[in-house]
Amino acid sequence: MGSAVVLEEKWPVLGRHERAAEWLRVWTDLGRAPRTIDAYARGLAEYLLVCEREGIDPVTANRLHVAAFVKELTTRPSRRGGNVVALDSGAGLANATLQQRLVPVRLFYDYLIEEGLRESNPVGRGRYTPGRKFGGHQHGLVPRMVKLPWIPSEQQWLDLLEVVRDEPIRNRVMLALAYDAALRREELCSLRTDDLDPAHRILRVRAETTKTRRERVVPYSAPTGVLLSGYLAHRATISRARGPLFLSESRRNHGEPLSLWTWVMPPVVV
Repeated sequence: MGSAVVLEEKWPVLGRHERAAEWLRVWTDLGRAPRTIDAYARGLAEYLLVCEREGIDPVTANRLHVAAFVKELTTRPSRRGGNVVALDSGAGLANATLQQRLVPVRLFYDYLIEEGLRESNPVGRGRYTPGRKFGGHQHGLVPRMVKLPWIPSEQQWLDLLEVVRDEPIRNRVMLALAYDAALRREELCSLRTDDLDPAHRILRVRAETTKTRRERVVPYSAPTGVLLSGYLAHRATISRARGPLFLSESRRNHGEPLSLWTWVMPPVVV
C-alpha cells in the first residue's frame, strides 16, 4: 500500500478532495522523506477540514478564507493545557508550528497554479518588492519570528553529563556522536555499521537520511571513539549481523533497529 494511500486513511479529508490527493501523491512519488510527507498531509488536512466546516471550496478559496484558517490556528489551545501560551506567538501554538501548518497550504496552491487551476496563491510569501508604497517588504500571513538557538550553560551541560554517566553504553555513544558530529535524530538513528571508519575516527551520514539530501563525512573525538569501541563489543552480544548500528535491547524488540521515536533526551533504555 502506498504511503499516500495510508495518509488518506489517516486523514480521510484528503481523499475527499481530488486535487489534494493528487498533490500528496506527487510529493510521495518525488521521493520526499516520509516525515516530510506526513507533516504536509497533516497541515493540508487541517486546512481542508476548516474549508469543509465553513463551506469553502479550497480550489477557489481566497486570502480571506486562508486568513480564517490562520485565525483558527492562533485560537487553538496548546496540547499542554488551555492556559499555555507560546511567547513568540501569543497563542497556544508556537510561531514555528504556525509556519509549519501554512507551508503545505502554500505549496498546494503553488501546485494548483502550475496545473492552470488558479492564477494566484492566497497564502503568499513574505518578500521584498522594490518601489512598494510604505516600504518594500511584504509580510506573510503570519510574521516569522527568528530566535537565537538555545545554548546550555556550563552548569547545565555538566548536569546533563552527570545524568548520562549512568546510562547504558549505547545511549552514551548516541549522545557523544550526536554532539561531536552535529547529527539530527533521524541521522543518528539511521547510522549503520558500514558508515563508520574507526581507524580515521570519521562517519558517513548518508544522503537519504539528511534533510538536505546531501551526504557528508564528519569526524568524532577520541573519547567518543573509545566509547564506540566499547559499544561495538557490546553490540556483538546482541547481534553480529552488519546493518543498523543502534539496536533495541528491550524484550519486545530485542535486536531490532532503534527507531527515531524511541530516542529521546534524557535517554531511556528501550
